[in-house]
Amino acid sequence: MNPFKTLFKHTFVYGLATVLPRMLSFLLVPLYTKLFSDSDYGIITLVFSYLIFFNVILSYGMETTVFRFFTKQDQKGKVVSTATLSILFSSLLFLVLSVIFSAEISTALDLNAYHYKLIVWVLFFDAICVIPFAYLRINKKSIRYAVIKIINVVINLGLNLFLLLKLPTWKNDFEFLNRIYVADFRIEYIFISFVISSGLTFLLLSPFFLKLKYQFDPKLWKSMMKYALPVLIAGLAFSINETLDKILLNYLLPENIAKSQVGVYGACYKLAMFMTLFATAYRLGIEPFFFSHSQTKNPKKAYALVTKYFVICGIFILLFVVVFIDYLKLIIQNDVFYEALDVVPILLLANLCLGIYHNLSVWYKITDRTRFGAIISSIGAFVTLAINIIFIPLYGFKASAIATLCAYCSMMLLSYTLGQKYYKIKYPLKRLAIYTLLGITFSALSFYLFREQVWIGVLFILGYLILAYTFEKQELLHYLKKT
Repeated sequence: MNPFKTLFKHTFVYGLATVLPRMLSFLLVPLYTKLFSDSDYGIITLVFSYLIFFNVILSYGMETTVFRFFTKQDQKGKVVSTATLSILFSSLLFLVLSVIFSAEISTALDLNAYHYKLIVWVLFFDAICVIPFAYLRINKKSIRYAVIKIINVVINLGLNLFLLLKLPTWKNDFEFLNRIYVADFRIEYIFISFVISSGLTFLLLSPFFLKLKYQFDPKLWKSMMKYALPVLIAGLAFSINETLDKILLNYLLPENIAKSQVGVYGACYKLAMFMTLFATAYRLGIEPFFFSHSQTKNPKKAYALVTKYFVICGIFILLFVVVFIDYLKLIIQNDVFYEALDVVPILLLANLCLGIYHNLSVWYKITDRTRFGAIISSIGAFVTLAINIIFIPLYGFKASAIATLCAYCSMMLLSYTLGQKYYKIKYPLKRLAIYTLLGITFSALSFYLFREQVWIGVLFILGYLILAYTFEKQELLHYLKKT
């Protein structure tokens, strides 16, 4: 099969696994913003930020490492088994330590102790599912991957709706519901929903653990950890770029407004998720593509090609969200949260830069120079920290949005510069620059000058699509005709 059709197929399915469930969970945004104050939503946003950060620590780069070693090693089963045992041991150790020191850790993180105990179980289940999910991706079981991911979020969504909306009204009609109902327990019900859905995901993946031949190779594990640790550092840096802004807003702003500012920023951040979802789905499809095509006749041409089409699609998403932002914002059910709406175009552009960076990162992944990924990501994290720490007290969440854009843009440029030295790929820079500048210009005009004239924004979108199609028509038809 045409490798690009294969990439599109798996990206589509992984996109379905990522976008559709999150679109379902997107229904929770109007629910949360309607039921909770901006301060309470700030608490929820903080907890989710910590979840992302600790998920990276508990997986410590093993997902990418399994991809790399699975394609290199003859004993593929031993690679999977060694990685699984490593994750199981570290996750159990984390669980035990978290239970013993829960009071101290929750205080340090400025979290409710009960909230922390609940998210520990979410983190544990998510961590031990990392390798089974990676195994499905390696073996191109994208449909099964998608089904399990969708079931997870449908259960989560259903529990949220039931516990937050139906339980308070049905408790008087059914004795057993009255027994499980706890007054003023709404935020806790959210995290309980996550625990149950994560536990169910583990059960759905349990055949993997039952069929696995448990073999631990210390020598192989050392080699894998050597590869994984720079990936972990890069992952930590990414999580800093993605989540630390909310955490720093909580610590650096005055206590009386901190949680509310985190809440309004977190709610409007959701509107930038359209770009994040696209980039995430693409990344899930592109990583196996990078490794599987590294030994083909002309991999660099393929890498340049997929990067170009990623940028084309990403610019379209940027334009679409900006043009229709006043319609999309209606998912937020309380206009108190609209205070942070102006940062959405900045965050969209930032996540586009991040997606481009993921494409450019092919050079250090397939040449086993993952330390550069750690260095680049660490520089991005430093930019995030510096701008947030200096400017949050002055400009609040606007500084956080600018910091995100600066961090991801610097990472993108650094990766391109270093990649041209160690694994030179001829990207169509002039055309990419045209698409990008056109997208930014049209977006800025739509948002700042013609926001009330949506039809002008629609013309911008159509003009962009016509231009892209004119430039790429022959190439598109050539690859679509390939079998």
